[in-house]
Amino acid sequence: MTSQHIGVIGAGLMGHGIAQAFAVAGYRVDIQEPDPDRRTAILDRVRRNLRELGQDAADADRIRPCETIEEAVARADVVIEAVPEDLDLKQRVFATIEAAAPPHALLASNTSVIPITRIMEPLRDKSRAMGTHWWNPPHLIPLVEVIRTADTADDAVAAMTALLTAIGKRPVQVRRDVPGFIGNRLQHALWREAIALVQDGVCDAETLDTVVKAGFGRRLAVLGPLENADLVGTDLTLAVHEHVLPDLDRTAGPLPLLRELVASGRLGMKAGAGFRTWTEEQRAEVHTRLALHLQRLDGMERG
Repeated sequence: MTSQHIGVIGAGLMGHGIAQAFAVAGYRVDIQEPDPDRRTAILDRVRRNLRELGQDAADADRIRPCETIEEAVARADVVIEAVPEDLDLKQRVFATIEAAAPPHALLASNTSVIPITRIMEPLRDKSRAMGTHWWNPPHLIPLVEVIRTADTADDAVAAMTALLTAIGKRPVQVRRDVPGFIGNRLQHALWREAIALVQDGVCDAETLDTVVKAGFGRRLAVLGPLENADLVGTDLTLAVHEHVLPDLDRTAGPLPLLRELVASGRLGMKAGAGFRTWTEEQRAEVHTRLALHLQRLDGMERG
């Protein structure tokens, strides 16, 4: 077991998985969750994840649920915030973290889109603050984007990168603090065009998902977009762009179809309907299929 302590703030969708990733690697984790029911369920949730993956459920014993931020960060060498995407909330949380955590502790936000510079504005010592954008589910996806601000010290970035590497993650450094960083800018550019194609009647949602999963999505795990551009040739890439880019959607904000879905309560799988309709059985099947696929990829990479 390693000597470093990890503090995780928030035990929701991302927080419990981040805690699990560190616990499996041998780290002690203190995780804060103010809701008593969710706090009580943390360890059972992690144990269930571990059993589904064929891992030792006893690894969850390295995680200690805490009620307050102060308790969770009091002995932390690294603190990762994973609360909802609300700038004011995150700023208040980090003000509390800075006041309670040891002065040497690295401070990181798991925001997926808010610029790290904005989140860390209240801090007195910004040199140890950065972003670590994990991907869902965090205990299965290897990528973590490490986002530095103009104030982040080089040695802090290096220490965080080394820590993430040590627990089996694949950290990459984001050199400029832009909204959405790298991954979400790419992902949501694709989603905008996908929504536009459905909105414009080119295809339905199921057809669109099939095109991605049965087509170019098959390559994405082993061939990045710029690798692919080099594979087919930059000259062919240019020729395609000359024809298709002028016709792609350029809506500055969210598309009307997405706004209509949210306004009508079609919030996705959790509501039983979004772009597509979902039964509980279908929802469970998607989660199982995703977990098995990611586990299989992880096993192939480790093997």
